Amino acid sequence: MSELPQSAATGANLAAQRSDDLIVPAHVAVVMDGNGRWARQRFMPRFYGHKQGVEALVRAVNSFADRGVQYLTVFAFSSENWKRPAEEVNGLMGLVLVAVSKYLSKLTADGVRVRIIGDRVGVPDKLRWACEQAESSTAHNQRITLTVAFNYGGRWDMVQACRQAIIQGKAPEEVDEAWLISQMAMSFAPDPDLFIRTGGEMRISNFLLWQSAYAEFFFTDCLWPDFGDKEIDAALAAFARRERRFGGIQSAAEQSVNGRHAVSGSAQMEGNGTRVYRLAGTQPTPVQTPSAIVEPASR
Repeated sequence: MSELPQSAATGANLAAQRSDDLIVPAHVAVVMDGNGRWARQRFMPRFYGHKQGVEALVRAVNSFADRGVQYLTVFAFSSENWKRPAEEVNGLMGLVLVAVSKYLSKLTADGVRVRIIGDRVGVPDKLRWACEQAESSTAHNQRITLTVAFNYGGRWDMVQACRQAIIQGKAPEEVDEAWLISQMAMSFAPDPDLFIRTGGEMRISNFLLWQSAYAEFFFTDCLWPDFGDKEIDAALAAFARRERRFGGIQSAAEQSVNGRHAVSGSAQMEGNGTRVYRLAGTQPTPVQTPSAIVEPASR
């Protein structure tokens, strides 16, 4: 097992303080919903809500990193969002440029690696350049990988991967799950362990359709600009209570320890990529919960 970076150890200590047996997901995906409603509740234009949503994202990246999460993937702009009013779409495009200019230096200093996924065809040149700048400027960082899905759709992702098989002249028997995964937008990261949606809606909206096959889902009424440490801890605590079998059945021995190994104030990786934090001498107590659950709102 490779030694974890200092930032991961810090996250382990924070996790241990919150629970004697906290299972932290390696990869969290988030649909950041509710910006417009947050603004409307304050009699402000929708654009103001999106601006506050960017502020919430910058805070969330560091909060998730502090807790040991390695990958955070957020849905910023879907391929269906072009249907929104032109004024709002143009505002979102401009907001990305402002966000890169305002926060890129901070994210770089915080050890965040930024990656952008989605169809860049049709995206304005200035925006495409800003995405490339964000990726190249942070390519050396290792604390956490922030992936921003922009002009992205899960169906688009699968279609473009299949097109690669045609372009590369692949024979049918050469195209299997492993090959398709290698052609998809998230080929550089493990599949999401935890899928969070804010804003009260209970759907995944064409986000990471393939990759979320075995993700645990957490829905909250909390609007994205209000999603802070309290809500993050509630989502991670809910994830820690889930029993993940990936289609299999746990043995009695595995159930007794929930299939994980205790470590003292540090992190350890499971075979499925989930990072585990525990205090020394603690014994986990299995909690039987449904594989998909709606948690109460954290406000």
